[in-house]
Amino acid sequence: MENRKGARAIKDIPEMVLEGLNRGELSSVNLTEWLAIDQRLLVKHILGVLKRDFYTDIVLDAIEGLQKPTVNSINRCIGYTLYHLAKENEDKELFELLKQCKSDLVRCWATYFIGYNDSLDIREKLEAIKFFAADSHFGVREICWMAVRADIIAHLEESILILLAWTKDENEYIRRFATESIRPRGVWCEHIVVLKEKPELGLPLLEALKKDTSKYVKDSVGNWLNDAAKTRPDFVIDLCGRWEQEGANKDTQYIIKKALRSI
Repeated sequence: MENRKGARAIKDIPEMVLEGLNRGELSSVNLTEWLAIDQRLLVKHILGVLKRDFYTDIVLDAIEGLQKPTVNSINRCIGYTLYHLAKENEDKELFELLKQCKSDLVRCWATYFIGYNDSLDIREKLEAIKFFAADSHFGVREICWMAVRADIIAHLEESILILLAWTKDENEYIRRFATESIRPRGVWCEHIVVLKEKPELGLPLLEALKKDTSKYVKDSVGNWLNDAAKTRPDFVIDLCGRWEQEGANKDTQYIIKKALRSI
């Protein structure tokens, strides 16, 4: 089951696989499986295994109180509730236990322990989230930037300076975080108004990654510029034109094509 490709529809997920996902014994291998996981069952099993049964009813009640329960809102709710329960009970082990869990969704819960920790400044939060930015699972990598995006927005210029160093990291996942976390119109999250109006602020990161050889990174840079083009097409057209004049290689050409696709 570890090397499965994953079903294309939730109804086609084998019963044994779904049970393993809901018990936190398997990691999801595609978006279909990720969306199929019943986080209520996952909470019950994981907190039981971690000998935190006394948290279970509180977390489940919090989920039931959501007005619009979605995979992401439930995910965030669980992370928020567990963080505060751990804080109130001085449970310093819980974060590390969740962080090392085999289930990708459980590791997602752990990212919110960083996002909601007001004792950390933006540099400390980004340094802490870096572990999750390098996670092998696509879901954890997406959720981790959402967990700290509000802090990034609140300290945007400082965050960009910190993330500039990430663009030189050997790990493509970490390089991608640098642009994906500050996309002007990020998917399933709050837009960054100042970047929609002044995309020039993100220029240091874009310049640093314009020749990246990783498709994963190039897609993020191209999507960033496509976001910016919705409000500032002039900026995107001028930037891509300048890159062309400077002798854009095949990697930059790939980004340019993706950036201009909606103009």
